[in-house]
Amino acid sequence: MSITSAADKAAMLVEALPYIRRFAGQVVVVKYGGNALAGASDDDALGLFAQDIVLMHQVGMRPVVVHGGGPQINDLMRRLGKQAEFRNGLRVTDAETVDIVRMVLIGQVNPQLVAAINVHGPLAVGVSGEDAGLIRATPRDPEMGFVGDVEAINPTILRGLLVEGFIPVVATIGTDGHGQAYTITADTVAGAIAEALGAEKLVYLTDIEGLRRVVDDPASLIRQTTADEMDELMADGTIAGGMIPKVESCVAAVRSGVRRAHILDGRIPHVLLLEVFTDEGIGTMVR
Repeated sequence: MSITSAADKAAMLVEALPYIRRFAGQVVVVKYGGNALAGASDDDALGLFAQDIVLMHQVGMRPVVVHGGGPQINDLMRRLGKQAEFRNGLRVTDAETVDIVRMVLIGQVNPQLVAAINVHGPLAVGVSGEDAGLIRATPRDPEMGFVGDVEAINPTILRGLLVEGFIPVVATIGTDGHGQAYTITADTVAGAIAEALGAEKLVYLTDIEGLRRVVDDPASLIRQTTADEMDELMADGTIAGGMIPKVESCVAAVRSGVRRAHILDGRIPHVLLLEVFTDEGIGTMVR
């Protein structure tokens, strides 16, 4: 290692110090989606993400991971010969499909995330929204089948795990008062959990660098913005499509007490650390 590179690394550690102090003991909810890829393979992406989460935990932060699994669900449906149907970006979910979603989220994606984090120590615990009544769901639209909205979050199980020093990893299946399972958009669940826990930060890892004022102009990347400006950008169509649930959740969360919400490019290695522990940051922050 050269003296210059060693000095650069030391400077980065010094830059991170005030942020480590500031965020010690604070809850950070991180939504990890199928499009948040960094590195040459999914394994690389998962390993880098796990390193970031564990480092945040080790310096005193209290991360909570919320995940979806759309690409994996689509893959299993194809292998089972079942055609996926979408309306307004949401998967039509009949009784067979909700079983497939549960198998993928609870039986495949959640254990993979837990195992990746636990390579670094016995830290992560996988939970479903069905556990201890974590996510209470209500049906969105009868024509959509078992697609739900968040009616309420009971954060008791998450608070218990955080107090004991664990990292909760949440699969986004909710249930109604009769025990019926519903699929719920992970973006929405992450925002609702951040609100319920009074999180310091809500972070979305996605496949874009952040939000732009002019969609086709990389130079118009928004580094810092407000909930009011996000409302305006949604109203005029600048923010559209799959970004709307993320932005709506960001806006609702910061208006309900979450101090900051972030939209980051999860394909960038260690993007969480670059955003949280550096002066400049790397994505879009909503306050």
